[in-house]
Amino acid sequence: MEDDQMTVGRSLRSISVMRAKGFMPLWTAGAVSTSMMWLEMLAAALFTFKATNSAVDVAVVSACRSLPLLLSGAVMGVVAEAVDRKKIVFFGLLLASASSTTVAVLSLLGALSTWQLCAAAFVSGVVYATEMPARRRMIAETAGTAKASRAVAIDSMTNYATRCIGPLLGGWIYGALGVATSYFLSAAASLCAAALIYRLDTVQVSTGRLSLSRIGGDLIEAGRYARASRTIMALLTVTVITNLCGYSYNVLLTPLGRETFNLSALMIGVLSSAEPAGSFVAGAVIGSARMRRHSLRWLLSGSILLFLAIAVAGFASSYQCPVALLLLVLFIGGLGSAAYNIHQTTIVIESVPGAMRSRVFGLVTVGIGCWPIGTLLAGALAAAIGPTGALMLLGLTGIAGNGLLTLRAARAGWLR
Repeated sequence: MEDDQMTVGRSLRSISVMRAKGFMPLWTAGAVSTSMMWLEMLAAALFTFKATNSAVDVAVVSACRSLPLLLSGAVMGVVAEAVDRKKIVFFGLLLASASSTTVAVLSLLGALSTWQLCAAAFVSGVVYATEMPARRRMIAETAGTAKASRAVAIDSMTNYATRCIGPLLGGWIYGALGVATSYFLSAAASLCAAALIYRLDTVQVSTGRLSLSRIGGDLIEAGRYARASRTIMALLTVTVITNLCGYSYNVLLTPLGRETFNLSALMIGVLSSAEPAGSFVAGAVIGSARMRRHSLRWLLSGSILLFLAIAVAGFASSYQCPVALLLLVLFIGGLGSAAYNIHQTTIVIESVPGAMRSRVFGLVTVGIGCWPIGTLLAGALAAAIGPTGALMLLGLTGIAGNGLLTLRAARAGWLR
Protein backbone atom coordinates (compact mmCIF):
# COMPACT_ATOMS: atom_id res chain seq x y z
CA MET A 1 0.00 0.00 0.00
CA GLU A 2 2.82 2.40 0.87
CA ASP A 3 4.53 1.64 -2.46
CA ASP A 4 1.26 2.37 -4.28
CA GLN A 5 0.93 5.70 -2.47
CA MET A 6 4.51 6.62 -3.36
CA THR A 7 3.89 5.74 -7.03
CA VAL A 8 0.73 7.86 -7.12
CA GLY A 9 2.56 10.73 -5.43
CA ARG A 10 5.39 10.62 -7.96
CA SER A 11 2.92 10.52 -10.85
CA LEU A 12 1.07 13.53 -9.46
CA ARG A 13 4.34 15.45 -9.08
CA SER A 14 5.23 14.73 -12.71
CA ILE A 15 1.76 15.82 -13.83
CA SER A 16 2.04 19.02 -11.79
CA VAL A 17 5.34 19.83 -13.50
CA MET A 18 3.82 19.31 -16.93
CA ARG A 19 0.91 21.57 -16.00
CA ALA A 20 3.24 24.45 -15.16
CA LYS A 21 2.56 27.49 -17.33
CA GLY A 22 4.64 27.38 -20.49
CA PHE A 23 6.07 23.90 -19.90
CA MET A 24 4.06 22.02 -22.55
CA PRO A 25 4.89 24.30 -25.54
CA LEU A 26 8.59 24.34 -24.62
CA TRP A 27 8.61 20.59 -24.03
CA THR A 28 6.78 19.81 -27.29
CA ALA A 29 8.94 22.17 -29.36
CA GLY A 30 12.07 20.59 -27.92
CA ALA A 31 10.81 17.08 -28.65
CA VAL A 32 9.97 17.95 -32.26
CA SER A 33 13.19 19.84 -33.03
CA THR A 34 15.43 17.22 -31.42
CA SER A 35 13.71 14.38 -33.30
CA MET A 36 14.30 16.18 -36.57
CA MET A 37 17.93 16.92 -35.72
CA TRP A 38 18.65 13.21 -35.23
CA LEU A 39 16.66 12.35 -38.35
CA GLU A 40 18.79 14.76 -40.37
CA MET A 41 22.02 13.47 -38.85
CA LEU A 42 21.36 9.89 -39.92
CA ALA A 43 20.03 10.88 -43.34
CA ALA A 44 23.11 13.05 -43.95
CA ALA A 45 25.44 10.25 -42.79
CA LEU A 46 23.78 7.67 -45.05
CA PHE A 47 23.83 10.03 -48.05
CA THR A 48 27.48 10.94 -47.47
CA PHE A 49 28.67 7.36 -46.98
CA LYS A 50 26.83 6.25 -50.12
CA ALA A 51 28.33 9.12 -52.13
CA THR A 52 31.92 8.87 -50.85
CA ASN A 53 32.27 5.49 -49.04
CA SER A 54 34.44 7.37 -46.52
CA ALA A 55 34.08 7.32 -42.72
CA VAL A 56 36.14 10.52 -42.60
CA ASP A 57 33.66 12.34 -44.83
CA VAL A 58 30.78 11.16 -42.65
CA ALA A 59 32.69 12.49 -39.63
CA VAL A 60 33.25 15.88 -41.30
CA VAL A 61 29.54 16.33 -42.04
CA SER A 62 28.66 15.36 -38.47
CA ALA A 63 31.38 17.63 -37.07
CA CYS A 64 29.91 20.64 -38.88
CA ARG A 65 26.72 20.20 -36.88
CA SER A 66 28.50 20.42 -33.56
CA LEU A 67 31.21 22.93 -34.46
CA PRO A 68 29.04 25.95 -33.48
CA LEU A 69 28.81 24.56 -29.94
CA LEU A 70 32.56 24.97 -29.60
CA LEU A 71 32.80 28.32 -31.41
CA SER A 72 29.75 30.12 -30.01
CA GLY A 73 28.47 28.18 -27.01
CA ALA A 74 29.78 30.59 -24.38
CA VAL A 75 28.66 33.63 -26.41
CA MET A 76 25.16 32.15 -26.67
CA GLY A 77 25.10 31.91 -22.89
CA VAL A 78 25.83 35.64 -22.57
CA VAL A 79 23.28 36.51 -25.26
CA ALA A 80 20.61 34.42 -23.51
CA GLU A 81 21.09 36.51 -20.37
CA ALA A 82 20.19 39.76 -22.15
CA VAL A 83 17.95 38.80 -25.09
CA ASP A 84 14.42 37.41 -24.77
CA ARG A 85 14.97 33.65 -24.70
CA LYS A 86 11.60 33.04 -26.35
CA LYS A 87 12.79 35.01 -29.40
CA ILE A 88 16.05 33.06 -29.49
CA VAL A 89 14.18 29.73 -29.59
CA PHE A 90 11.55 30.99 -32.08
CA PHE A 91 13.92 32.45 -34.65
CA GLY A 92 16.25 29.48 -34.27
CA LEU A 93 13.46 27.12 -35.27
CA LEU A 94 12.59 29.29 -38.28
CA LEU A 95 16.25 29.24 -39.34
CA ALA A 96 16.39 25.45 -39.00
CA SER A 97 13.24 25.09 -41.10
CA ALA A 98 14.66 27.31 -43.87
CA SER A 99 17.93 25.37 -43.90
CA SER A 100 16.19 21.98 -44.14
CA THR A 101 13.92 23.24 -46.93
CA THR A 102 16.98 24.35 -48.92
CA VAL A 103 18.58 20.90 -48.65
CA ALA A 104 15.33 19.20 -49.70
CA VAL A 105 14.95 21.44 -52.76
CA LEU A 106 18.58 20.88 -53.79
CA SER A 107 18.05 17.13 -53.52
CA LEU A 108 14.94 17.28 -55.71
CA LEU A 109 16.92 19.25 -58.29
CA GLY A 110 19.69 16.65 -58.23
CA ALA A 111 22.20 19.27 -57.11
CA LEU A 112 22.83 18.14 -53.52
CA SER A 113 26.46 17.58 -52.51
CA THR A 114 28.25 16.87 -49.26
CA TRP A 115 29.51 20.44 -48.82
CA GLN A 116 25.90 21.66 -48.88
CA LEU A 117 25.05 19.12 -46.20
CA CYS A 118 27.98 20.50 -44.21
CA ALA A 119 26.57 24.03 -44.51
CA ALA A 120 23.10 22.90 -43.45
CA ALA A 121 24.58 20.95 -40.54
CA PHE A 122 26.46 24.06 -39.41
CA VAL A 123 23.24 26.10 -39.41
CA SER A 124 21.52 23.37 -37.39
CA GLY A 125 24.45 23.46 -34.96
CA VAL A 126 24.08 27.21 -34.46
CA VAL A 127 20.45 26.65 -33.49
CA TYR A 128 21.39 23.74 -31.20
CA ALA A 129 23.97 25.94 -29.45
CA THR A 130 21.05 27.92 -27.99
CA GLU A 131 19.38 24.80 -26.59
CA MET A 132 20.92 24.72 -23.12
CA PRO A 133 21.17 28.46 -22.29
CA ALA A 134 17.74 29.25 -23.80
CA ARG A 135 15.09 26.52 -24.11
CA ARG A 136 16.46 24.13 -21.46
CA ARG A 137 16.81 26.99 -18.98
CA MET A 138 13.22 28.09 -19.72
CA ILE A 139 12.04 24.52 -19.06
CA ALA A 140 13.62 24.57 -15.58
CA GLU A 141 12.36 28.06 -14.77
CA THR A 142 8.74 27.33 -15.72
CA ALA A 143 8.67 24.53 -13.15
CA GLY A 144 10.22 26.61 -10.36
CA THR A 145 13.26 25.87 -8.23
CA ALA A 146 11.64 23.08 -6.20
CA LYS A 147 10.61 21.13 -9.30
CA ALA A 148 13.46 22.11 -11.63
CA SER A 149 15.26 18.78 -11.33
CA ARG A 150 12.10 16.83 -12.17
CA ALA A 151 11.31 19.15 -15.10
CA VAL A 152 14.80 18.68 -16.51
CA ALA A 153 14.52 14.90 -16.06
CA ILE A 154 11.21 14.82 -17.96
CA ASP A 155 12.66 16.97 -20.74
CA SER A 156 15.81 14.85 -20.89
CA MET A 157 13.77 11.65 -20.99
CA THR A 158 11.83 13.09 -23.91
CA ASN A 159 15.09 13.94 -25.68
CA TYR A 160 16.16 10.33 -25.31
CA ALA A 161 12.86 9.21 -26.83
CA THR A 162 13.42 11.56 -29.77
CA ARG A 163 16.92 10.16 -30.21
CA CYS A 164 15.21 6.80 -30.71
CA ILE A 165 12.47 8.13 -32.99
CA GLY A 166 14.71 10.40 -35.08
CA PRO A 167 17.18 7.75 -36.33
CA LEU A 168 14.39 5.21 -36.86
CA LEU A 169 12.44 7.71 -38.95
CA GLY A 170 15.62 8.80 -40.70
CA GLY A 171 16.63 5.25 -41.62
CA TRP A 172 13.13 4.28 -42.75
CA ILE A 173 12.35 7.46 -44.72
CA TYR A 174 15.81 7.62 -46.31
CA GLY A 175 15.61 3.98 -47.38
CA ALA A 176 12.04 4.26 -48.71
CA LEU A 177 11.69 7.85 -49.95
CA GLY A 178 15.15 9.40 -50.10
CA VAL A 179 16.97 12.33 -48.53
CA ALA A 180 14.63 15.03 -49.91
CA THR A 181 11.61 13.67 -48.04
CA SER A 182 13.65 13.41 -44.85
CA TYR A 183 14.58 17.09 -44.97
CA PHE A 184 11.09 18.25 -46.05
CA LEU A 185 9.65 16.48 -43.00
CA SER A 186 12.26 18.15 -40.79
CA ALA A 187 11.45 21.58 -42.23
CA ALA A 188 7.71 21.17 -41.65
CA ALA A 189 8.22 19.90 -38.09
CA SER A 190 10.51 22.82 -37.18
CA LEU A 191 7.92 25.25 -38.54
CA CYS A 192 5.22 23.68 -36.35
CA ALA A 193 7.50 23.90 -33.31
CA ALA A 194 8.13 27.58 -34.05
CA ALA A 195 4.36 28.17 -34.10
CA LEU A 196 4.08 26.66 -30.61
CA ILE A 197 6.82 28.94 -29.28
CA TYR A 198 5.26 32.00 -30.95
CA ARG A 199 2.06 31.45 -28.95
CA LEU A 200 3.99 31.04 -25.69
CA ASP A 201 3.32 33.71 -23.07
CA THR A 202 6.47 34.29 -21.03
CA VAL A 203 7.94 37.10 -18.95
CA GLN A 204 11.72 37.21 -18.71
CA VAL A 205 13.39 39.32 -16.08
CA SER A 206 15.92 41.48 -17.90
CA THR A 207 19.51 41.45 -16.71
CA GLY A 208 20.50 44.36 -18.92
CA ARG A 209 20.79 45.19 -22.58
CA LEU A 210 23.06 43.16 -24.81
CA SER A 211 26.32 44.98 -25.41
CA LEU A 212 28.98 43.57 -27.69
CA SER A 213 31.63 45.32 -25.62
CA ARG A 214 30.41 43.49 -22.50
CA ILE A 215 30.49 39.99 -23.97
CA GLY A 216 34.21 39.53 -23.34
CA GLY A 217 33.89 40.74 -19.76
CA ASP A 218 30.89 38.50 -19.10
CA LEU A 219 32.77 35.49 -20.45
CA ILE A 220 35.76 36.27 -18.24
CA GLU A 221 33.45 36.60 -15.25
CA ALA A 222 31.86 33.24 -16.03
CA GLY A 223 35.31 31.67 -16.36
CA ARG A 224 36.36 33.06 -12.98
CA TYR A 225 33.23 31.72 -11.37
CA ALA A 226 33.84 28.28 -12.87
CA ARG A 227 37.47 28.19 -11.73
CA ALA A 228 36.42 29.10 -8.20
CA SER A 229 33.90 26.25 -8.06
CA ARG A 230 35.30 22.73 -7.78
CA THR A 231 31.94 21.26 -8.73
CA ILE A 232 31.63 23.31 -11.92
CA MET A 233 35.25 22.62 -12.92
CA ALA A 234 34.65 18.89 -12.45
CA LEU A 235 31.43 19.20 -14.47
CA LEU A 236 33.23 20.97 -17.32
CA THR A 237 36.04 18.38 -17.32
CA VAL A 238 33.62 15.45 -17.51
CA THR A 239 31.69 17.25 -20.25
CA VAL A 240 34.83 17.69 -22.35
CA ILE A 241 35.93 14.06 -21.91
CA THR A 242 32.48 12.65 -22.64
CA ASN A 243 31.93 14.70 -25.79
CA LEU A 244 35.49 14.32 -27.04
CA CYS A 245 35.63 10.54 -26.73
CA GLY A 246 32.08 9.43 -25.90
CA TYR A 247 29.26 10.75 -28.03
CA SER A 248 31.53 10.89 -31.05
CA TYR A 249 31.01 7.09 -31.22
CA ASN A 250 27.74 7.79 -33.03
CA VAL A 251 29.57 8.74 -36.23
CA LEU A 252 31.04 5.23 -36.34
CA LEU A 253 27.69 3.45 -36.46
CA THR A 254 27.06 4.02 -40.18
CA PRO A 255 30.41 2.56 -41.36
CA LEU A 256 30.16 -0.13 -38.66
CA GLY A 257 26.67 -1.12 -39.81
CA ARG A 258 27.53 -1.06 -43.52
CA GLU A 259 31.02 -2.61 -43.48
CA THR A 260 31.01 -4.94 -40.47
CA PHE A 261 27.39 -6.09 -40.29
CA ASN A 262 26.06 -5.21 -43.79
CA LEU A 263 22.93 -3.62 -42.30
CA SER A 264 20.16 -1.78 -44.14
CA ALA A 265 19.45 1.91 -43.59
CA LEU A 266 16.56 1.03 -41.27
CA MET A 267 18.70 -1.33 -39.17
CA ILE A 268 21.41 1.33 -38.86
CA GLY A 269 18.63 3.54 -37.50
CA VAL A 270 17.78 0.81 -35.00
CA LEU A 271 21.46 0.58 -34.02
CA SER A 272 21.60 4.35 -33.53
CA SER A 273 18.50 4.16 -31.33
CA ALA A 274 19.82 1.55 -28.87
CA GLU A 275 21.76 3.89 -26.58
CA PRO A 276 19.00 6.54 -26.37
CA ALA A 277 16.46 3.76 -25.70
CA GLY A 278 18.44 2.87 -22.59
CA SER A 279 18.60 6.55 -21.69
CA PHE A 280 14.82 6.80 -22.03
CA VAL A 281 14.29 3.97 -19.54
CA ALA A 282 16.81 5.42 -17.09
CA GLY A 283 15.37 8.91 -17.54
CA ALA A 284 11.93 7.59 -16.56
CA VAL A 285 13.39 6.18 -13.34
CA ILE A 286 15.36 9.33 -12.52
CA GLY A 287 12.39 11.53 -13.38
CA SER A 288 10.17 9.68 -10.87
CA ALA A 289 12.77 9.45 -8.09
CA ARG A 290 14.30 11.90 -5.69
CA MET A 291 17.97 12.04 -6.60
CA ARG A 292 18.96 15.50 -5.38
CA ARG A 293 22.11 14.40 -3.59
CA HIS A 294 25.46 13.33 -4.97
CA SER A 295 24.84 14.81 -8.43
CA LEU A 296 28.55 14.84 -9.25
CA ARG A 297 28.86 11.18 -8.27
CA TRP A 298 25.96 10.27 -10.58
CA LEU A 299 27.47 12.37 -13.36
CA LEU A 300 30.83 10.58 -13.21
CA SER A 301 29.33 7.11 -12.81
CA GLY A 302 27.02 7.63 -15.75
CA SER A 303 29.80 8.80 -18.03
CA ILE A 304 32.05 5.87 -17.08
CA LEU A 305 29.24 3.36 -17.77
CA LEU A 306 28.72 4.90 -21.22
CA PHE A 307 32.43 4.57 -22.03
CA LEU A 308 32.49 0.98 -20.78
CA ALA A 309 29.62 0.13 -23.13
CA ILE A 310 31.41 1.78 -26.07
CA ALA A 311 34.58 -0.23 -25.41
CA VAL A 312 32.66 -3.51 -25.04
CA ALA A 313 30.67 -2.75 -28.22
CA GLY A 314 33.91 -2.33 -30.16
CA PHE A 315 35.39 -5.54 -28.74
CA ALA A 316 32.23 -7.55 -29.44
CA SER A 317 31.91 -6.16 -32.97
CA SER A 318 35.46 -7.21 -33.79
CA TYR A 319 34.30 -10.81 -33.30
CA GLN A 320 31.17 -10.36 -35.47
CA CYS A 321 28.86 -10.66 -32.47
CA PRO A 322 25.09 -10.95 -33.04
CA VAL A 323 23.51 -7.57 -33.68
CA ALA A 324 21.12 -8.21 -30.78
CA LEU A 325 24.09 -8.37 -28.38
CA LEU A 326 25.47 -5.11 -29.75
CA LEU A 327 22.06 -3.48 -29.25
CA LEU A 328 21.96 -4.71 -25.64
CA VAL A 329 25.43 -3.33 -24.87
CA LEU A 330 24.56 0.08 -26.30
CA PHE A 331 21.24 0.01 -24.42
CA ILE A 332 23.14 -0.48 -21.14
CA GLY A 333 25.43 2.40 -22.10
CA GLY A 334 22.31 4.52 -22.47
CA LEU A 335 21.54 4.01 -18.77
CA GLY A 336 24.80 5.78 -17.96
CA SER A 337 24.20 8.42 -20.59
CA ALA A 338 20.92 9.40 -18.91
CA ALA A 339 22.52 9.77 -15.49
CA TYR A 340 25.26 11.90 -17.02
CA ASN A 341 22.97 14.19 -19.02
CA ILE A 342 20.33 14.80 -16.37
CA HIS A 343 22.82 15.59 -13.62
CA GLN A 344 24.84 17.78 -15.97
CA THR A 345 21.91 20.21 -16.09
CA THR A 346 20.85 19.64 -12.48
CA ILE A 347 24.27 20.61 -11.11
CA VAL A 348 24.09 24.01 -12.82
CA ILE A 349 20.47 24.64 -11.78
CA GLU A 350 21.11 23.72 -8.14
CA SER A 351 24.56 25.21 -7.56
CA VAL A 352 24.82 28.34 -9.74
CA PRO A 353 23.09 31.68 -8.94
CA GLY A 354 20.38 32.70 -11.40
CA ALA A 355 22.28 35.77 -12.65
CA MET A 356 25.23 33.57 -13.67
CA ARG A 357 23.32 30.49 -14.82
CA SER A 358 23.03 31.08 -18.59
CA ARG A 359 26.71 32.02 -18.79
CA VAL A 360 27.73 28.82 -17.02
CA PHE A 361 25.39 26.87 -19.32
CA GLY A 362 27.27 28.58 -22.14
CA LEU A 363 30.56 27.18 -20.80
CA VAL A 364 28.97 23.73 -20.58
CA THR A 365 27.89 24.15 -24.20
CA VAL A 366 31.52 24.86 -25.13
CA GLY A 367 32.46 21.56 -23.46
CA ILE A 368 29.75 19.85 -25.48
CA GLY A 369 31.28 21.62 -28.47
CA CYS A 370 34.32 19.35 -28.22
CA TRP A 371 32.07 16.86 -30.00
CA PRO A 372 33.23 17.91 -33.51
CA ILE A 373 36.86 17.39 -32.54
CA GLY A 374 35.95 13.96 -31.19
CA THR A 375 33.91 13.24 -34.30
CA LEU A 376 36.85 14.01 -36.58
CA LEU A 377 39.10 11.95 -34.30
CA ALA A 378 36.66 9.03 -34.48
CA GLY A 379 36.53 9.28 -38.27
CA ALA A 380 40.33 9.34 -38.53
CA LEU A 381 40.62 6.35 -36.19
CA ALA A 382 38.03 4.44 -38.22
CA ALA A 383 40.01 5.11 -41.39
CA ALA A 384 43.22 3.92 -39.72
CA ILE A 385 42.14 0.94 -37.58
CA GLY A 386 38.51 0.36 -38.55
CA PRO A 387 35.30 1.27 -36.72
CA THR A 388 35.61 -1.58 -34.21
CA GLY A 389 39.12 -0.56 -33.17
CA ALA A 390 38.04 3.07 -32.98
CA LEU A 391 35.19 2.17 -30.62
CA MET A 392 37.52 0.25 -28.31
CA LEU A 393 40.12 3.04 -28.21
CA LEU A 394 37.56 5.79 -27.57
CA GLY A 395 35.92 3.78 -24.79
CA LEU A 396 39.17 2.94 -23.00
CA THR A 397 40.40 6.54 -23.26
CA GLY A 398 37.19 7.85 -21.70
CA ILE A 399 37.34 5.31 -18.87
CA ALA A 400 40.92 6.34 -18.10
CA GLY A 401 40.18 10.07 -18.15
CA ASN A 402 37.06 9.88 -16.01
CA GLY A 403 38.70 7.35 -13.71
CA LEU A 404 41.54 9.76 -12.92
CA LEU A 405 39.07 12.59 -12.33
CA THR A 406 36.96 10.40 -10.04
CA LEU A 407 40.03 9.40 -8.04
CA ARG A 408 41.04 13.03 -7.59
CA ALA A 409 37.50 14.06 -6.65
CA ALA A 410 37.23 11.25 -4.10
CA ARG A 411 40.55 12.19 -2.47
CA ALA A 412 39.50 15.85 -2.30
CA GLY A 413 36.11 14.99 -0.81
CA TRP A 414 34.07 16.47 -3.68
CA LEU A 415 31.84 13.40 -3.96
CA ARG A 416 30.39 13.57 -0.46
